[in-house]
Amino acid sequence: MGNKSNDKILGIDRETFRNFMGKYGVSVVMVIMIIAIALYKPVFLKPANIINVITQISINAMLAFGMCLCITIGGIDLTVGAQIALVSVISAKCIVEFGMPIILGAIIGIAVATVFGALNGFLIARFNMFPFVVTLSMQLVIRGAAQVISGGKAITVGNDVKNIYYGKFLGVAIPIWLTIIVFVIMYIMFHWTKLGRYILAVGGNAHAAVASGIKEFNIRLICHTISGFLAGIGAIIMLAKTGSGQSNLGVGYETDAVAAAVIGGTSFAGGIATMPGVMIGIFIIGFIYNGINMIGINANWQSIIRGLVIIGTVMLDSAINGKSRK
Repeated sequence: MGNKSNDKILGIDRETFRNFMGKYGVSVVMVIMIIAIALYKPVFLKPANIINVITQISINAMLAFGMCLCITIGGIDLTVGAQIALVSVISAKCIVEFGMPIILGAIIGIAVATVFGALNGFLIARFNMFPFVVTLSMQLVIRGAAQVISGGKAITVGNDVKNIYYGKFLGVAIPIWLTIIVFVIMYIMFHWTKLGRYILAVGGNAHAAVASGIKEFNIRLICHTISGFLAGIGAIIMLAKTGSGQSNLGVGYETDAVAAAVIGGTSFAGGIATMPGVMIGIFIIGFIYNGINMIGINANWQSIIRGLVIIGTVMLDSAINGKSRK
């Protein structure tokens, strides 16, 4: 019989500790980093900066919620960054050149993103294609379409559109309200409805899910459609933030969405995720990037940090969740 003291770490059961670190180990490390930044730069925790960060992360929040669904079913959506470019260009063109009302221009842009999301899901589910290949290829198609529609030029919008990002409702920035509303809807859908349970079931074991009567095709189609829809909302926020529709917007945003999802405990093995976890991941990513800028670290290092964060998280995920599935 082994020594019981060796079965505990800091008074916690070793297996419990191992599972916790497997899901949230990187989150713990990054929270420590945030604390260190706050100690080094006290202005980091000032209310004005916190509100600014929360407003900025609204775009990544939309992408990460959709990315979480796609990763949970064992896939990925690499088109979300390109969707930002396409929707911003289409909506800006509708509003500026065609004189449409802002709400109509936004709806058309979001509808286009939703259709592309549904197309991703259809190709993956109907033809059993690899999600990585499909969404990587479609990323090129979508960004190319944005370049063709815009002619490679920025389409500038007026202050009425910018109010979507810089305006406030009841003293709170509109993007923050949008983030709260979408989070609540996603939480209820994912944790309180059959659809959420079906998503987890397909990601956990697709064959068993199908055997129990779940339509895998429908679940994959729905998840990618939702991802496209949310990317469209994120694109409208980006359009309002930048004040113009551009074909080069959203470059690299898919990596931030992936990072937020996996840091929040979404497993690349599929079938493991929580919306509160993703929300935590979104906040951590946002505050880490903000802190790096405050400290004055070269912006080029941010890409290195993003890559290392994702690699570290996937390694922990594989070590814990991979073993548990064998």
